[in-house]
Amino acid sequence: MSTAFAFALVGVGLFALGLFALMVYVHLLRKIIAINVMGSGVFMILVALAKRSAEATDPIPHAMVITGIVVAVSATALALTLMLKLTAASGRARFTDD
Repeated sequence: MSTAFAFALVGVGLFALGLFALMVYVHLLRKIIAINVMGSGVFMILVALAKRSAEATDPIPHAMVITGIVVAVSATALALTLMLKLTAASGRARFTDD
């Protein structure tokens, strides 16, 4: 098993774990964390795809991952702020009516 294949396999596993958590949990903080885990899986897959041959690595996916990390941090900050506003307004951090 090559290193790139191992990275891709871990990335698919992280994405599947995040998707499962996104569908199962009701609490908004857990959903935000699940989306971050899914993003980490996508970043791992992009890093795995950057290895094209034994001697050369494509720098474009690495630049996309660095940019994606910055966007993910900003989106997480926005999501946490919106969750706090919703919690202050409704008293609950859940997305249901129960």
